[in-house]
Amino acid sequence: MASVERETRKIISRLEREGWTRIHGGKHDKFEHPDKSGVLIVVPRHKEVSIGVAKDTADKAGWK
Repeated sequence: MASVERETRKIISRLEREGWTRIHGGKHDKFEHPDKSGVLIVVPRHKEVSIGVAKDTADKAGWK
């Protein structure tokens, strides 16, 4: 299995390039996509995210 991106800045950049809209939250940023109804991606505001968060984000964004 290929490694998943864990650097928050790169994850957010890719989400935004792919059409995800950022919804600011408290300690997390939330992203919605107009073509993926009901899918919400939550990205904590840290330099890096945990491997679990990285995998969940990749799954929800369809990066596999």
